[in-house]
Amino acid sequence: MAANKSTKPTHSSNAAQAATASGFSYTRPQFEQLIEDTLDLARKLGATDAAAEVSEGMGLSVSVRKGKLENVERNRDKAIGVTVYVGQRRGNASTSDFSPAALEQTVRAAYDIARYTAEDPAAGLPDVEDLALGRAAKRDLDLFHPWSIDASQAAELAQRCEAAALSVDPRITNSEGGSVSAQQSHFFAGNTRGFRGGYPSSRHSLSVSPIAGRGNDMQRDFWYSSERDARDLASPEAVGRYAAERALARLKARKIPTCEVPVLFESPLAAGLLGAYVQATSGGALYRKSTFLLDSLGQQVLPKHINVIEDPHILKGKGSAPFDDEGVLTRKRNVVKNGVVQTYFLSSYSARKLGMKTTGHAGGSQNLTLHSRLTEPKDNLKAMLKKLHRGLLVTELMGQGVNYVTGDYSRGAAGYWVENGRIAYPVQEITIAGHLGEMFKQIVAVGADQYTYGNKTVGSILIEKMKIAGH
Repeated sequence: MAANKSTKPTHSSNAAQAATASGFSYTRPQFEQLIEDTLDLARKLGATDAAAEVSEGMGLSVSVRKGKLENVERNRDKAIGVTVYVGQRRGNASTSDFSPAALEQTVRAAYDIARYTAEDPAAGLPDVEDLALGRAAKRDLDLFHPWSIDASQAAELAQRCEAAALSVDPRITNSEGGSVSAQQSHFFAGNTRGFRGGYPSSRHSLSVSPIAGRGNDMQRDFWYSSERDARDLASPEAVGRYAAERALARLKARKIPTCEVPVLFESPLAAGLLGAYVQATSGGALYRKSTFLLDSLGQQVLPKHINVIEDPHILKGKGSAPFDDEGVLTRKRNVVKNGVVQTYFLSSYSARKLGMKTTGHAGGSQNLTLHSRLTEPKDNLKAMLKKLHRGLLVTELMGQGVNYVTGDYSRGAAGYWVENGRIAYPVQEITIAGHLGEMFKQIVAVGADQYTYGNKTVGSILIEKMKIAGH
């Protein structure tokens, strides 16, 4: 447990009540009134439609290094944004000043922008039948768990985390520091088609980055824990020890000759492959025709044993939401079934550009899980290394070498060379390359070692063959 008795977060089953009592400057009723006032101003100016959102965020971030306090940061921000439609002309404006005069000025600015903007046939609010209305907009997904921790308590947790890393082995010689972050926010949004909704949420984390070795043989690695509820965080000692073990395992890394071999992506990195799929099947890339998965709906793009499911209603989920950024109702769905694309990730705007219906993804994907029908409970990382047999286990990627238009994939990498199903030695200064389309089709196994990175959950992924550029 990351939180001791003195740092336990408060909890309330009623998110709205909890938000009022958690240190925010504004209450839910005040936010609701701001939205009504903003929409009324837009209507009076002559807007045919309007949408507005008001938000407030606050938090504490503390970092330590070599046992000493380095930084204490407190953040508090607020904003209200309004989108005004004049027919199919659209204007946006925002302000952090909630006074009546500032609100009126902001709405007028959005209205003036709309009046002088070219018409866009795809512009407009979501259709009423797509909106989360009534009880659907009020669905409580248990996303708000404020952490009543002060700077000294946060520093103590960060120090415990770093100390645990430094004590693992004498070869842990230095540290880039440990940190603790406690963040919370709330918002309320509405539009002239009847949508009203908002909720508070929280996100807390603990991390450390130890350095192993000396001189020319120094390696850095890190680990972290991130949750909605601080009581769900891994203990500082567990995070510190694991980060140290990762750094130590990388000592005496070497280059390897250029080759073409199977590649196993460690589960946190495998989530990046799922992210690449989302990017390639998102509305913006599709209507701009800037994706290698253009017109992939109904097509086989992954092996038949692969399914991708999205569930936006997981309690405490990092990607959970009762509605998207436009107020469109979110739904559980099959994204990929038996390797076949079932749906895209569309907002109202991108859906209209494509002549389709919104899928409730203004703001991105929600709680995706990739799994394979071939995966067995015993398929941990050790079992996956046996399936790899001889090749590369990738544990770190560098650079931005992914071209979503062509699908070309080239990233700097580090990890471990595997022989006879066992790690032989650490590897560094290499590049792995392939084509995402082929990589997706060549997923031969997915591990049971599932890891949730952001809003994506996936085990380690074994790709049948990739090019490795070494020495």
